[in-house]
Amino acid sequence: MYVPPAFRVDRATCLAFAAARGFGLACAHDGEKPIASPVPFHIEYGSDGTPQLCFHLARHNPLIGRADGVTPWLFAVSDADTYVSPDWYVSPDQVPTWLYRSVHMTGAVRIMTGQQLPDHLNQASARFESDLAPKKPWTVDKMSSGRLEAMMKAIVGLVMTVEGVEGSFKLNQHKSDADHVAVTRALALQTSAGAGILSAAMHAMRPQAFAAVEDNGMLSTAHEGIAP
Repeated sequence: MYVPPAFRVDRATCLAFAAARGFGLACAHDGEKPIASPVPFHIEYGSDGTPQLCFHLARHNPLIGRADGVTPWLFAVSDADTYVSPDWYVSPDQVPTWLYRSVHMTGAVRIMTGQQLPDHLNQASARFESDLAPKKPWTVDKMSSGRLEAMMKAIVGLVMTVEGVEGSFKLNQHKSDADHVAVTRALALQTSAGAGILSAAMHAMRPQAFAAVEDNGMLSTAHEGIAP
């Protein structure tokens, strides 16, 4: 991933972002061309602190043939993204751009063995069911033993030992406080979910900018592109 210095994110923040998102694109090379699949995942940590990215694929997915414990894979995780109009800045001579948050993790992938697959399925369902609280969590106990066994035979559990981690959070960090606030406010008025998510992230990133701009009267929401 190309990451301009202004948008670089530290390893801990990248891993926390990826774990919270829990969904990404698993990518490898089959010897002739890149292959990839979008999949949910959860992250565990080994006794030495090494991140272990756990997921599963349909048994006939060609990616499984690259899970030899040696061949490096790429796992790309992103959440929101949004377009930014030059009209939203206070400063002149701006250009259109796109804001986003993205993390790439790399490492060799191996196939789960023994009890690892059932444990993974339990942990994965618990991870995502927790997002639905106060709903009572679904568990595999609600499935018949025959159905569960058939479903487990149709998938293969995989573990990436995460070695490389890099992230790019492009949130207008390199812009002035006035421009940062103006774009944040403009995004908050857009209808797309991505614009709202990144507007909130930008506000949390530089809360002091909003106080300073408001105190100094540096920004009016009536400038072109932002409704009053």
